[in-house]
Amino acid sequence: MKYQHHLFVCTNQKSEVGKDVAKALKKELKKQDLKSLLLGGKKRKNRVQTSSCLDVCKHCKKGNGAALVVYPEGIWYGDVQPKDAGDIVAEHLGNNKPVKRLQLEP
Repeated sequence: MKYQHHLFVCTNQKSEVGKDVAKALKKELKKQDLKSLLLGGKKRKNRVQTSSCLDVCKHCKKGNGAALVVYPEGIWYGDVQPKDAGDIVAEHLGNNKPVKRLQLEP
Protein backbone atom coordinates (compact mmCIF):
# COMPACT_ATOMS: atom_id res chain seq x y z
CA MET A 1 0.00 0.00 0.00
CA LYS A 2 1.37 3.39 -0.94
CA TYR A 3 1.24 6.17 1.60
CA GLN A 4 0.12 9.64 0.65
CA HIS A 5 2.27 10.90 3.52
CA HIS A 6 4.49 9.03 5.94
CA LEU A 7 5.44 10.89 9.12
CA PHE A 8 8.32 9.84 11.34
CA VAL A 9 8.28 11.36 14.83
CA CYS A 10 11.39 11.30 17.03
CA THR A 11 10.73 9.79 20.45
CA ASN A 12 14.32 10.06 21.70
CA GLN A 13 13.63 12.88 24.18
CA LYS A 14 13.88 12.53 27.94
CA SER A 15 10.30 13.74 28.15
CA GLU A 16 7.42 11.92 26.47
CA VAL A 17 6.78 14.76 24.00
CA GLY A 18 7.56 12.69 20.88
CA LYS A 19 5.08 10.01 21.88
CA ASP A 20 2.53 12.69 22.73
CA VAL A 21 3.05 14.36 19.34
CA ALA A 22 2.61 11.03 17.53
CA LYS A 23 -0.62 10.35 19.45
CA ALA A 24 -1.91 13.85 18.71
CA LEU A 25 -1.14 13.47 14.99
CA LYS A 26 -2.97 10.13 14.83
CA LYS A 27 -5.96 11.64 16.64
CA GLU A 28 -6.04 14.61 14.22
CA LEU A 29 -5.87 12.31 11.18
CA LYS A 30 -9.02 10.58 12.38
CA LYS A 31 -10.71 13.82 13.46
CA GLN A 32 -10.02 15.55 10.13
CA ASP A 33 -10.88 12.39 8.18
CA LEU A 34 -7.43 12.18 6.55
CA LYS A 35 -6.38 8.76 7.82
CA SER A 36 -7.35 7.13 4.50
CA LEU A 37 -8.05 8.86 1.21
CA LEU A 38 -9.46 7.66 -2.07
CA LEU A 39 -7.41 9.36 -4.79
CA GLY A 40 -7.83 8.45 -8.42
CA GLY A 41 -9.59 5.23 -7.48
CA LYS A 42 -6.69 4.15 -5.23
CA LYS A 43 -6.74 4.07 -1.48
CA ARG A 44 -3.91 6.10 0.02
CA LYS A 45 -3.12 6.24 3.69
CA ASN A 46 -1.40 8.80 5.85
CA ARG A 47 0.76 7.05 8.42
CA VAL A 48 2.36 8.31 11.62
CA GLN A 49 5.24 6.26 12.92
CA THR A 50 7.49 6.76 15.92
CA SER A 51 11.22 6.66 15.43
CA SER A 52 14.38 6.71 17.44
CA CYS A 53 16.76 9.65 16.95
CA LEU A 54 16.33 11.42 13.60
CA ASP A 55 19.73 13.11 14.07
CA VAL A 56 18.49 16.69 13.76
CA CYS A 57 18.75 17.67 17.44
CA LYS A 58 21.46 20.24 16.77
CA HIS A 59 19.33 21.80 14.03
CA CYS A 60 16.10 21.80 16.00
CA LYS A 61 14.64 25.06 17.19
CA LYS A 62 15.28 25.67 20.87
CA GLY A 63 12.50 24.25 22.94
CA ASN A 64 11.11 21.09 24.41
CA GLY A 65 9.33 19.74 21.36
CA ALA A 66 9.93 16.84 19.01
CA ALA A 67 11.44 16.62 15.54
CA LEU A 68 9.56 14.96 12.71
CA VAL A 69 9.90 14.46 8.99
CA VAL A 70 7.12 14.11 6.41
CA TYR A 71 7.69 11.99 3.32
CA PRO A 72 7.55 11.90 0.33
CA GLU A 73 8.33 15.63 0.44
CA GLY A 74 11.15 15.31 2.98
CA ILE A 75 9.90 18.31 4.99
CA TRP A 76 11.47 18.54 8.45
CA TYR A 77 9.82 20.10 11.48
CA GLY A 78 11.34 20.99 14.84
CA ASP A 79 10.12 21.81 18.33
CA VAL A 80 6.72 20.28 17.55
CA GLN A 81 4.27 20.14 20.44
CA PRO A 82 1.05 18.09 20.57
CA LYS A 83 -0.94 21.33 20.08
CA ASP A 84 0.72 21.70 16.63
CA ALA A 85 -0.72 18.43 15.32
CA GLY A 86 -3.92 20.05 14.03
CA ASP A 87 -1.98 22.57 11.94
CA ILE A 88 0.35 19.93 10.48
CA VAL A 89 -2.54 17.64 9.53
CA ALA A 90 -4.78 20.39 8.14
CA GLU A 91 -2.16 22.47 6.34
CA HIS A 92 0.55 20.02 5.29
CA LEU A 93 -1.36 16.79 4.83
CA GLY A 94 -4.69 18.33 3.85
CA ASN A 95 -3.58 21.32 1.77
CA ASN A 96 0.01 20.41 0.81
CA LYS A 97 1.32 23.58 2.48
CA PRO A 98 4.15 23.10 4.98
CA VAL A 99 3.73 24.81 8.35
CA LYS A 100 6.48 27.44 8.02
CA ARG A 101 6.68 28.37 11.71
CA LEU A 102 7.75 24.80 12.60
CA GLN A 103 9.78 23.97 9.50
CA LEU A 104 13.53 23.39 9.83
CA GLU A 105 15.82 24.96 7.28
CA PRO A 106 17.45 22.44 4.90
